[in-house]
Amino acid sequence: MGTNWINKLERKWGKYALQNLSLYLLICYAFGYLISMVNPSFISYLTLNPYMILHGQVWRLVTWILVPPYSFDLLVIITLLFYYSIGTTLERTWGTFRYNLYLFSGMLFTILGSFIVMGFLYVVDAQAISMVGADVYFSTQFMGKVFHAFSTYYVNMSIFLAFAVTFPDVQVLLMFIIPVRMKWMGIAYGAWLVLQVISGNFVIRVVIAASLLNFVVFFLSTRNMMRVSPKQIKRRQDFKREVRQATGVTKHKCAICGRTEKDDPTLEFRFCSKCEGNYEYCQEHLFTHEHVKRS
Repeated sequence: MGTNWINKLERKWGKYALQNLSLYLLICYAFGYLISMVNPSFISYLTLNPYMILHGQVWRLVTWILVPPYSFDLLVIITLLFYYSIGTTLERTWGTFRYNLYLFSGMLFTILGSFIVMGFLYVVDAQAISMVGADVYFSTQFMGKVFHAFSTYYVNMSIFLAFAVTFPDVQVLLMFIIPVRMKWMGIAYGAWLVLQVISGNFVIRVVIAASLLNFVVFFLSTRNMMRVSPKQIKRRQDFKREVRQATGVTKHKCAICGRTEKDDPTLEFRFCSKCEGNYEYCQEHLFTHEHVKRS
């Protein structure tokens, strides 16, 4: 029941999902780091500033993704590669569309959060705005370190939380030495967020709420997809492979390309509800085929 709305969205928009989205994020960061090295002041024209967006600089709705959340060093490279690894794992587990939906909803909530903060400042700091002018005030505030929190940093952390919930028993090496299960790292990060909410101001609370909203919505909607053990996935795949090899019979076959699960064990197959008859398609042709109609 909870995933019905996601299934409906996937049937309609699934063909537009971007595969390997984590790689695209790394490429965006690479451009951001390059811009920072060549012309650091130009970054100010790319950040998420809702006031400037409302005054014509609409490109900021997209270009803020280019702004890297960390300073560039070896530890950052390792961290980004770690996020790429867990992101691609989630994409393979959830499916490309669901992973796209999770990331893009996190970005959307971050944008909405920045507009909420701008409205809050208009109310509580009206005197300062009238004294220096809105252009100066918001250009200064949204370049400050508080408003720099509206970046992809918390979106990345939502990926971390989703991975910790989906694969709680996976072990990672903390500081390359200490083996720690993902569920304990997720709990530690959750406790840190609670402390930030308690001790932080309104802006920090909005930032954290925006970063967690996509996680909460997606978790409540797809609870049956969470807590998946990698060992369970491997056992299921091995069992299915052994059954196919023993029987020599395929269970699925795409009506367009003719591929079966024996050609590629990672392929997903589904029946099309709009075709008249029992026509099954692989994930690449489910949304691109012409529907079969009986005359």
